Amino acid sequence: MTEAETGGAETAGAATAAGTGARVPEVPGFARWPAAGSPKAEGKALRGRVPRSAHAEPGRRAGRPGALAAVEESNRGRIPELTPIRVGRMAATPLAFLRGAAGLMAYDLAGTPVTGIRAQICGDAHAANFGLYGDARGGLVIDLNDFDETVPGPWEWDLKRLAASLVVAGREAGADEDTCREAAYDAAGSYRRTMRLLAGLPVLEAWHAITDEELVSHADAHDLAGTLERVAEKARANTSGRFAARSTEPTEDGGRRFVDAPPVLRRVADAEAARVVSSLAGYLATLPEHRLPLLARYAVQDVAFRIVGTGSVGTRSYVVLLLDHRGEPLVLQVKEARASALVPHLAGAGFEVPEAGHEGRRVVRGQQRMQVVSDTLLGWTTVDGRPFQVRQFRNRKGSVDPAALAADRIDDYARMTGALLARAHSHTADPRLIAGYCGKSGELDEAVAAFAVAYADRTEADHAELVAAVRAGRIAAEPGV
Repeated sequence: MTEAETGGAETAGAATAAGTGARVPEVPGFARWPAAGSPKAEGKALRGRVPRSAHAEPGRRAGRPGALAAVEESNRGRIPELTPIRVGRMAATPLAFLRGAAGLMAYDLAGTPVTGIRAQICGDAHAANFGLYGDARGGLVIDLNDFDETVPGPWEWDLKRLAASLVVAGREAGADEDTCREAAYDAAGSYRRTMRLLAGLPVLEAWHAITDEELVSHADAHDLAGTLERVAEKARANTSGRFAARSTEPTEDGGRRFVDAPPVLRRVADAEAARVVSSLAGYLATLPEHRLPLLARYAVQDVAFRIVGTGSVGTRSYVVLLLDHRGEPLVLQVKEARASALVPHLAGAGFEVPEAGHEGRRVVRGQQRMQVVSDTLLGWTTVDGRPFQVRQFRNRKGSVDPAALAADRIDDYARMTGALLARAHSHTADPRLIAGYCGKSGELDEAVAAFAVAYADRTEADHAELVAAVRAGRIAAEPGV
């Protein structure tokens, strides 16, 4: 078992204090001293079992479900009347299909080679799942920002999903095939180089390395600077206050309530609203104690149901309106947390299947492990026996649409997201181990780029199958919602 798989939690017995000959007791959760072996050498040795060139394999497995069957299966357990909206959004473009088909891609990835190095992975690290959001001091940070599918698993799956999504997005943006392939190649190269950088730093420096201010320079993404600044300007205005101003109206007692805007936003019956509000007591118990006085200064005003995302459409998602003593709003999102779509495929890749638990807790803990800075009000709760995650809504969030980028900026975006993904993985997997495997050459980059092009072709074919099924009336879709 590798160090990354154990998370450094195992010890190898008592150590000898330097220069004294005295023995110190074992301390579970800390590394051994002196260190046993070389993680870099262990990673390099893995190439003998899994050559880096093997990652070009597209992962064909017998019994693969068709696109229609995969979408219908992923709709199970969702609110039936909302699934046509989900299908309509997935049918809009190949990238939209890829965004909603994390489970289908996990099926395919389970047939590809893996090193066995385990990290906390996003599980849905496509190119549109990186973005800006607010920190506790009002600043903006950029990182991965969606963790519905997060699990401990193979780092390669995140990297290949990112690379494939860049090819799909580049094609939609009208970039030529060489540019799309280069974007995938650059994402893998940036991931590899960033992991090598982190592997060579002292641990504390590596943990906090590559600040947002350094990211553009580190990733050589200077052509993207103007795009990021425009996204940041919009993100600063994307707040609870702005959402509340557009989506609520005053009440007779001086408070506010949501206004129906079907089908995306609708008020819920009093009994349903009461159940959601009652669940907030459980949510508070998941927060750090020092955050409780902050929320104690807000009063709950109203609850509404709101449709979100592409893959998430059809799950239960609420917005809860809070007001402070001045009437200033804070909106919380209470979003259903379903089991990760990756879980059924982990065993096939040789990874341990996590024990079933509260899915909201899984999402929150995974997010906190991967992000440099997480939402200070992130927690979880249970409503009507279903697990939910809770977070701030419209917390100055902004994102780059990779399918709208100019061709000369796609590779910049690829290098930036590749670096961010490496930084996220390095929090739970030893960067020396992954860097030792990836090495100095571009062999892995070439393989991942070849996989990405092949998988983009497969995604386009899957998307075409879904569109044909919609046109034939085999599945209901509501486009443009």
